[in-house]
Amino acid sequence: MTQAARTTNEDELAARLAERLLGWRIGPDRFIKPGRSWSPRSRFRPFEKLADSFQLLDRADSFSVTSTHRGRYIAEVHSGGRRGEACGEQMARVITTALARALGMEI
Repeated sequence: MTQAARTTNEDELAARLAERLLGWRIGPDRFIKPGRSWSPRSRFRPFEKLADSFQLLDRADSFSVTSTHRGRYIAEVHSGGRRGEACGEQMARVITTALARALGMEI
């Protein structure tokens, strides 16, 4: 998969996660948040920004994130009776991937 395709897929997945978990509506270039405030879509990067991934993770039923002695992270997320797991070197990516898997979203 090319970097451009990966970025597009991640952008779409991030938008679906924001819609489903945060209640944001998706506009062409922005998210419309409750209360009619908005944010540019380009600012919400849960695969890259830890603060954004934690914002999504706050909506999970339960979770655990651990680090290994080799600099890798393992996340296990439970949401809606489902479980998702991921591991890797970038904590934000690992958390967001595990959460998407717990929600049954294809990565």
